[in-house]
Amino acid sequence: MSTGTSAIVLSNVSFSWPDGQAALSGVSGSFTTGRTGLVGDNGAGKSTLLRLIAGELTPSTGSITTAGDVGYLRQSLTWHDTATVADLLGIGPVLDAIRAVEGGDASVEHFDTIGDDWDIESRAEVQLRAIGFSAADLDRPVRTLSGGEVMLIAISGLRVRELPITLLDEPTNNLDRPTKALLAGMLDDWPGALVVVSHDLDLLERMDQTAELCGGRLTTFGGPYSEWKAALDQQQANAVQAAAAAQHAVKAEQRQRAEAESRLAKRARNAKTANENKKGSKILMNGLASRAEASAGKLRSGLDDRVDAAKAAREQAAARIRPDQRITLQLPDPDVPAGRRIAELRGSNRTYLLQGPERVAVVGANGVGKTTLLESLIHRRDAEPGQAGGVLHTDRVGYLTQRLDGVDESVGALENVRRVAPDVPDSLIRNRLGRLLIKGDAVDRPVGTLSGGERFRVLLARLLLADPPAQLLLLDEPTNNLDVSSVDQLVDALADYRGALLVVSHDDRFLARLGLTMTLELGPGGELTEA
Repeated sequence: MSTGTSAIVLSNVSFSWPDGQAALSGVSGSFTTGRTGLVGDNGAGKSTLLRLIAGELTPSTGSITTAGDVGYLRQSLTWHDTATVADLLGIGPVLDAIRAVEGGDASVEHFDTIGDDWDIESRAEVQLRAIGFSAADLDRPVRTLSGGEVMLIAISGLRVRELPITLLDEPTNNLDRPTKALLAGMLDDWPGALVVVSHDLDLLERMDQTAELCGGRLTTFGGPYSEWKAALDQQQANAVQAAAAAQHAVKAEQRQRAEAESRLAKRARNAKTANENKKGSKILMNGLASRAEASAGKLRSGLDDRVDAAKAAREQAAARIRPDQRITLQLPDPDVPAGRRIAELRGSNRTYLLQGPERVAVVGANGVGKTTLLESLIHRRDAEPGQAGGVLHTDRVGYLTQRLDGVDESVGALENVRRVAPDVPDSLIRNRLGRLLIKGDAVDRPVGTLSGGERFRVLLARLLLADPPAQLLLLDEPTNNLDVSSVDQLVDALADYRGALLVVSHDDRFLARLGLTMTLELGPGGELTEA
């Protein structure tokens, strides 16, 4: 598909929320036809930008031009209790109108609703069969579907409607491996322009181009995520080198300025000595002194200008360098020796023992009970028949839920960590928060006012900085709502953790970076098997 024609054009777009908080400011750029992956840190405004393009929000200033109608899939889908698969596909009203006409109702309103979509049911049939459903499911209630099935059908509905522009916000959240594979197949030959906000690197690799929203600027690169990232890394390396060269230039100019000042001082001393020795007439000596002062002033001014120019070049070079977002921690020892029994994971077929600082992943299809397994552990309750459960052998457990809750948003990061580490000095907490990139005034600002990335790092702080430290961390789909940088930071933080880890995730790339000792697959009947 051609990727040269602009499908969406943004001209100086700004948007502020009703409370005056700016979400976007002066964004300009374009998305071409073809498939574009939109990336950026949490809080950069990616979802807000999609809502503006879709027409759900109106820019405070600027304009947005689109080459046709826009379809939009939110990150979180909601529906009423009576919604059907046809409603989820977005074709419910058209289908009802067709059935009414076929039943003998020739109202003009029905024909207006149908338009040119008389074949909508057959088109829906094609898309539904591609994902394991059929036209017979059109009247099926949405409440009987899994979260992954809901997402897949909703995306199929956008394809059925054949709109010129489609926007998808984190479409792979909560999708299991088979469902992700189905989605990938759908996107590979998507008709029209497609813009996808995602942290899923496998999905981003399927895009024709990558756009980044960073610092209020939208930039586009003609290639998939890996090529964009390589180009960005090279750009940053060049920027660091340029900044170092600019710093050397500043020092060289300052050295020349100092040397020139030394020469001028020597000349002034010589002139003073000559004047005192009266080696020339008074008029001549005064004239020479005046010319010397003028010459010195001109030299100083020129050298000062060169120093200022070198400093300006240094500042420009430094401005192109992005802040280092890597996390390095020195965490307290949770005291988990290799032979220590931490937990038992009980499937319907057998039991696995988690002991010492082992790292275990639980994978499986949507709906098989992975979250239920974690909750049976944390709440110490028996599993239902046909489900997997477990038993804890430690009281020191940290739990990160899919909802990323567990912090008091009315107080700051420092106070949130104090509550789980009451005997740790504030100075040490501040130091450790700094290593988690929560620095300065940010440690005292209410968590509810922090960016998404900062809020996630406060959650990490509560997990990792608790005193006494957790001997077991339970993580339930921790990367679902994280940008790529935050996923990297999570991996960095967990690298320094010396306790046991039990993680549920569909994110294979994330799991591959954790140094797992075992991966268990949970089956639909509660069976646990090594994957």
